[in-house]
Amino acid sequence: MEEGAEDVVIVGAGIAGLATSLGLHRLGIRSLVLESADTLRAEGYALALWTNAWKALDAIGVGDLLRQKHEQLDRLVITSLVSGQPIAELPIEEPNEVRRINRKVLIETLRDQLPHRTIRYSSKVVQIKESGLFKSINLADGTLVKAKVLIGCDGVNSVVAKYLGFSEASEAGRASIRGYVECKDGHGLGSSFLQFFGNGVRYGVSPCDHLGVYWFFTYIPSSDSPGGMREDPSKMKQFVLSKLGNVAPQVKDIFRKTDAKSMIWSQLRYRHPWELLLRGCISKGNVAVAGDALHPMTPEIGQGGCSALEDAVVLARVLGEALKGRSGSERGLELELEKYAKQRRWRSIQLVSVAYAVGFIQLQQSNWMGIGMLTRDNKIMGRFLAALLLRMSKFDCGCLVSSLLNE
Repeated sequence: MEEGAEDVVIVGAGIAGLATSLGLHRLGIRSLVLESADTLRAEGYALALWTNAWKALDAIGVGDLLRQKHEQLDRLVITSLVSGQPIAELPIEEPNEVRRINRKVLIETLRDQLPHRTIRYSSKVVQIKESGLFKSINLADGTLVKAKVLIGCDGVNSVVAKYLGFSEASEAGRASIRGYVECKDGHGLGSSFLQFFGNGVRYGVSPCDHLGVYWFFTYIPSSDSPGGMREDPSKMKQFVLSKLGNVAPQVKDIFRKTDAKSMIWSQLRYRHPWELLLRGCISKGNVAVAGDALHPMTPEIGQGGCSALEDAVVLARVLGEALKGRSGSERGLELELEKYAKQRRWRSIQLVSVAYAVGFIQLQQSNWMGIGMLTRDNKIMGRFLAALLLRMSKFDCGCLVSSLLNE
């Protein structure tokens, strides 16, 4: 069955896909979002949104809606698991803004701002073909959708990224366990973002509001790691509790209170920076990718979701210039998407590289040439890593409307 042609088709109803669609909607451009699942996928518990993400959310008009539901964090504290002592403490002051956001709330807020029937569920893309000026998108149910512009926001296993020539994301050699807990009597953590590392593990704890707390735990799997944790949450919880190290009882209580069923295990994956530089195309003709389809990265600097929101604003702006401005021709669309690719390539390379490097430094277990002691317990290194998190968020994706559209 063939459906009518769409101006913009977005594959994937995650953060990047919904934010791009909303940005286009604010500019008066309709888009169709194809989601393979039969409902909105809001799993993942929470994520940190840093200053750059809030600028993007403000650009698409939902920043204040989300601020009302999530508390601002006022300091970042990094603690050594060897000594049990803080090695860095950094206040989060204006113009910096960091909040831990419930992912379900974020996804649903983006969805609720979109026109009815923008998202089409149970629409798994199985093939993309050329069709004159359009891309022909075959769905698993036999439906054929044509798109003047095709945007892949379909995650780490992106069909659109594969079409553009990207290889599959690589394993980072590290695994992650994430959890969320509601503390009925309050968590007592204040507004601090706490991070801990040493002895081959790294984890963090931060409040979402006065009751909810999100935590993450990353480690290097080895022969000593218990098997079957993905299938047995009780093993997962036991493993995490055994690796918490020398920290305050209040922090350990957060992990103890977490229901094992409220924990997720995942293998961390990322795209090699040199692939972004040398292989694959961020855009080709009337096709482009964004979010994890473009730059899957390890979570050490908390920029996965933030950079997806940056992508969305830049994409919506360049498409607005093409579809609402002066360059609506086929070549005009191609040039605007090339502009998007040029803007996002080096930012993506920077974020992927820094995230991987920070994770490697924090989780390395050897003491080769004394580097282990320097990276785990040296206060200078701790302060550097703390400041780096804020530095990576000092990016402004700009407004939705450029001067071209204002003329």
